[in-house]
Amino acid sequence: MPSMRAVRCTEAGVAVVDVAEPEGQGVLVEVASVGICGSDLHLVDMGPRPVTFGHEVGGTVDGRPVAICPVRYCGDCPSCRKGATSVCQLGSNTVVGIHRDGGMADRLIVEADCLVELPAGVAAADAWLVEPIAVGVHAFEALPLEPDMRVAIVGGGTVGLVAAALARHRGCEVDLVARHPHQQAAARRLGAGLEPSGKYDVAMDAAGTESAAREAIRLCRPGGWFVIAGIYWGDVTLPGLALTLKELKVLPVVYYGHVRGEREIDVAARLLGELGGLGEALVTHRFPLHRAAEAFATAADKASGAIKVLVEP
Repeated sequence: MPSMRAVRCTEAGVAVVDVAEPEGQGVLVEVASVGICGSDLHLVDMGPRPVTFGHEVGGTVDGRPVAICPVRYCGDCPSCRKGATSVCQLGSNTVVGIHRDGGMADRLIVEADCLVELPAGVAAADAWLVEPIAVGVHAFEALPLEPDMRVAIVGGGTVGLVAAALARHRGCEVDLVARHPHQQAAARRLGAGLEPSGKYDVAMDAAGTESAAREAIRLCRPGGWFVIAGIYWGDVTLPGLALTLKELKVLPVVYYGHVRGEREIDVAARLLGELGGLGEALVTHRFPLHRAAEAFATAADKASGAIKVLVEP
């Protein structure tokens, strides 16, 4: 049986294994680039899984560059019928690279409606960016975000830096809190300030930690928006008195859905064509697929200077 390479978490940790070529209904995608997400690192900590990594995927179909929407929407659950496709009760259990085989392989097959067309000039090697941009699009579309609003972002990883770029693109004043010098340098490159002062209309926890949440709540003005874009993988304790006395509006976001009748991930693809230099600011390391274990180790080690680590077949 023909085989190909794929990256999975095995008893020995992250490894490149031989798997059967993908078969079945759908579209065959030749993978060009895959980003390692913080979610992937958490999945490694959860132990062996018979699923190929990779939900931030760029590739080609018959030579045409595309991105992949890893989340599908059933269209029939109560959430979908209300237009809240980001919390589709089926989609959250069928994510490419988490619940079913993802793109950290030579090839993958996805349904035709998972393909995301790219604007002219965007290469397949940069198409992995569409997925994290879509998370930011979903967050800011759910807010009454207006130009000249003040936005504070706590966390200098991919989520925070993408959010900073999007808020700047929308005409907002953006300050970002980042621990590491390489993250601070990327934030400056994207036009964000690094010394928050005063209060902000929107304050985002882009790190998914209690300390980031506390700082975001502290920075948020009374009546403002506290956005949770980082994932809490366990229970967290929030500063309840400040949250209550300020009457903050709390918005957790994790996926993306539709806005004004269009998929937010398609909006993200268009924005990628407008956000020049975003990939250059975020990508710190590139590894060939056969060095995937090294790529994951680098992504997990902030002392390595990593922001976004790519795996490229």
